[in-house]
Amino acid sequence: METNNQAQRQKRIAEEVIARGSLSANELATRFEVSLMTIHRDLDELERQGIVRKHRGGVTAQPSGVFESNASFRLKARQAEKAAIAATARGLVEPGMSIMLDDATTTHALARQLGGITPLTVITNYLETINLLAAEPGIQLIALGGDHDALHNSFLGARCVEAIETLRVDLLFVSVSGLADGFAYHQEQHILSVKRAMLRVATRRILLVDSSKLGRVALHRLCPLVDFEQVIVDDGASPAALRELQERKVKVLVAPRGETKS
Repeated sequence: METNNQAQRQKRIAEEVIARGSLSANELATRFEVSLMTIHRDLDELERQGIVRKHRGGVTAQPSGVFESNASFRLKARQAEKAAIAATARGLVEPGMSIMLDDATTTHALARQLGGITPLTVITNYLETINLLAAEPGIQLIALGGDHDALHNSFLGARCVEAIETLRVDLLFVSVSGLADGFAYHQEQHILSVKRAMLRVATRRILLVDSSKLGRVALHRLCPLVDFEQVIVDDGASPAALRELQERKVKVLVAPRGETKS
């Protein structure tokens, strides 16, 4: 039980630090009603995972690309928002389609809701999604090869791009690190090349992003947002952020939380 409580507390600490950018150890100890020694142990573990960076007396969030690269953290973060986005995206999937999912945890949330939409062909480079759908009846699963990247738990590199380029899919679902100024951004170049290949082979493209990504940039520009048929975001998005997207002629669909499907 203590291990579970510790993991939950560390998850909440990470989310708090990422949301606020910087906090002192004393603030965190008060916030979570534990000793300063316990907080320092938690922060040591989060720093080991590459999620936060400790400094004298406190802690700051790592640059976005660092903590977003951590697959185990991404799977646990903003689960309600991702489930809502996935439930809305599920409505675009029809039996007989071929769909491609990237290695984002938001598209993995969609994979969790694909049961019952059969027959269906699903193509992905994300090992979590491959393992999830491997035994799902009625789904033809195509695993994209390449070099396994342990940090992202996905297959990447030139071999993955080559495998993608041999295909043509009805519908692509991807996610990114940030949306700003009418463009989608991602932090890492080697992942960007895979996403760009996916965009080239898809007849229809859907972008899935939780509301924390709105107004954020990352190192690399992926493509204009108008290249996507729709951008699906959770209902935590601010009216100003939604208005900016609409003014740029981006088709936005807001997913209400609490209406997920099993």
